[in-house]
Amino acid sequence: MLAPIVLVLVSFGISYANYMLKPTSENFSERSAEWVRDDVPFGNWMIDTAERLTATAPRKGGPGLKRLPRVGLSAISRVKRAGRHSQLVSYLPPPIKPVFAKPLPGEGVWHRTGPSVHGGPPVLVTSYRPSTEYPTIIAYVLWIDHTRTDLAYYPGRYEPPSAVDRGPMMIPVDQRYRLLAAFNGGFTHVDTDNGSAVNGYTNEPLIDGNATLAGYRNGRVNIVKWAGGPNAPAGVAWARQSLTPIVWGGKLNPELNIDPNSIQWGFSLGGSIFTPRTAVGIDAHGNVMFVVASEATVVSLAQILRHIGAVRGMEFDINPAWHTLITYSHKNGLDPTMVEPQPDKSPDRYLIPDDRDFFAVYSRVPGPVTVPFK
Repeated sequence: MLAPIVLVLVSFGISYANYMLKPTSENFSERSAEWVRDDVPFGNWMIDTAERLTATAPRKGGPGLKRLPRVGLSAISRVKRAGRHSQLVSYLPPPIKPVFAKPLPGEGVWHRTGPSVHGGPPVLVTSYRPSTEYPTIIAYVLWIDHTRTDLAYYPGRYEPPSAVDRGPMMIPVDQRYRLLAAFNGGFTHVDTDNGSAVNGYTNEPLIDGNATLAGYRNGRVNIVKWAGGPNAPAGVAWARQSLTPIVWGGKLNPELNIDPNSIQWGFSLGGSIFTPRTAVGIDAHGNVMFVVASEATVVSLAQILRHIGAVRGMEFDINPAWHTLITYSHKNGLDPTMVEPQPDKSPDRYLIPDDRDFFAVYSRVPGPVTVPFK
C-alpha cells in the first residue's frame, strides 16, 4: 500500500530537484512557487489559495503620505538660456497634474536621470499619487524621448519560451556605455499566448488584435493593434505583445473590469484586484511612457496612463516580484538605480542573465535600429 505513495513522492522529488537545479534569476521561494504551478496537479489552485490567505489590499482614506520617495536627479529646465536670444528645447512633457488639492513637494515634476543627449534629456522620471481614495498609492513614471533614444527588446532565459535567438539574456556589455534605463516586459507566453519578434525572427506567433509595442528600423516606436499576421514585417526591428489595449485614442477600453474571478487582465496574487502593475503608453508626440503603480487595478492603471498623457496603452507584467524600473547614470561608472521600491529584485537585474524578457533604453546611434546582442 505504501509503494504507490513512495513512487509519487520520489517522482515529485525528482521533478522538484530538476526544476530547482536549472539556472535561474529567481529566488528560492519564487522558483518553488513556479514549480508548484507548473508541475504539481492543482498547483495553480494551491498557490492561489495560499496567496489569497496572505493577500492585502490598500487601505481607503486615512492619513496620507508626508513626502514622496526621491526619484531622479535635478528637475528639468525648459529654457536653454535666458535673455533676448533664449530658445526652448525640443518637446518636453508637461508636469503631471496632481490629483490632490495639496500636492507634495516635487509631485509630478520631471527629473533627469543622467546627462543630456544631443542637447536634451533622453529620459525623465517622476512620481505622483493617482488616487485620493487610496492616498498611499504611488505611481512611478518613466518618459522616453524617441528622438534621442533607441529602445531594444531582449529575450530572457526562459521567456519567451521559443526564442529563436536568446542573445545575452541581459544588457550586452558592449552596449552599456550608452545605457539609460531598463524595464520589465509583459505577461509570460504560457499565461496569455502573446507573440514577440526580434531582429526579423519570430519567437512566438503574433496575434492579430493584441496590443503590440513595436520598434521600427527607422527609430519610431508605437503601440498598435496588431493586424499583420503571425510574423513581423521587414520594417519592424522588434515587437512584444501583451493582451489587448487598455487605452486607445485617449479612452479606456470599455472591456476593462475589476472582477476578482476574471483572469482576462492577468493572474493577481491571491485573486486580489489590487496588486503592483506596470504598463506602457505612447503620448501624442510618439514618446514612450512606462508606469509602475505600487497598487492598482487594471482600471486604475489605465486611468493613470490617460492622466499622464498616453493616447494608447497596454498592460505589462503585474504582481510584487516582477515589476522593475531601473535608470543608469555614468558619473562614476555604470550606476543603476531602482526607481520604485522593489525588495525582490536587485538594481543589477538585467546586468546579469535574467529569466524573463525585458526592455533596454539606449542613447541613439546613427543607422537603422536593431537589437544589439553584443
